[in-house]
Amino acid sequence: MRYLAKITYDGSLFNGFQRLKNSRTVQGELEDKLSIIAKEKVMVKGAGRTDAHVHALGQYIHFDLDRDFEEEKLKNILNKLLSDDLKIELIKKVNNQFHARLWATGKWYRYKIKIGEYDPFLSRYVYQINYQLDEKKMIEVSKLFIGEHDFHNFTAGYRDNYVGNIWDIKISKDNNYIIMDFYGKGFYRYMVRNLVGSLIMVGRNKYSKKNIVDMLKSEINHQGVTAPAYGLYLMDVYYEKK
Repeated sequence: MRYLAKITYDGSLFNGFQRLKNSRTVQGELEDKLSIIAKEKVMVKGAGRTDAHVHALGQYIHFDLDRDFEEEKLKNILNKLLSDDLKIELIKKVNNQFHARLWATGKWYRYKIKIGEYDPFLSRYVYQINYQLDEKKMIEVSKLFIGEHDFHNFTAGYRDNYVGNIWDIKISKDNNYIIMDFYGKGFYRYMVRNLVGSLIMVGRNKYSKKNIVDMLKSEINHQGVTAPAYGLYLMDVYYEKK
């Protein structure tokens, strides 16, 4: 029996999603607890791999169990075993062909920036800066990223293909907070954080619109700016066409 689960977690104390030896990860934690319930080894597949200290309000996973559990009961049992920083929001039975990553049609990421006096209680959840940003310029330049582009200058690691498709970017300001929402078919490693870092440089007048255009068009690798992980949230994963 295959199950789909929506999970949320505070990434502060996790060394990312993907299982690692001798490190606490979301995948490792889930597999340990599900294996206790199933009394055999259970493998968990995620919709994507969030990096260390990245949070999730809408990550999705799938896993197989030989036993047919009632969905709400399984959710409650699992939540009792899990720590307070990892929670199962829902569980439902799905087709045995379903795959949390391969069947995903898109994702929504959010990045949070706080401007002003440093608050130690927010240090794990927002990127705190003590300078102002030109929000209007950031909004204008962000439109350059929308559509299909080669994002090799905004991605970490080697890939055969760096082409991605961003559907929309929304930037809003609420008092001392700037919220940046990214919607797209898929995002590569560090891609959202590199886009945020570049837009922050635009907002500080350290990058121009031409700099961003050149980075999108140039075949030459350009070392950009990567925003810290703790301001990033995976908000949702989509399984229907947008």
